[in-house]
Amino acid sequence: MDLTNPRLIYLKGLLFLFAGLIASAAILIEIPSLKIALLLCIAIWSFARAYYFAFYVIQHYVDPAYRFAGLWSFFKYELRRRSRN
Repeated sequence: MDLTNPRLIYLKGLLFLFAGLIASAAILIEIPSLKIALLLCIAIWSFARAYYFAFYVIQHYVDPAYRFAGLWSFFKYELRRRSRN
């Protein structure tokens, strides 16, 4: 089922944001340390950039025929691309 309702799409985004905030807070409550907070920020930023890479960079700069449909589609794309080379 494709999610097309803009309100539900925004709700989904907010739920992801809240889940991330709650998980991050739980980690920092469990291990309250500046080092852990910094590593957590770096991990979150890095995963966000990797997602952006899979979504935007590949489609706009590497292979304009590729259409992003999630991380699973990106992994399948990469496997097919590597098997052709």
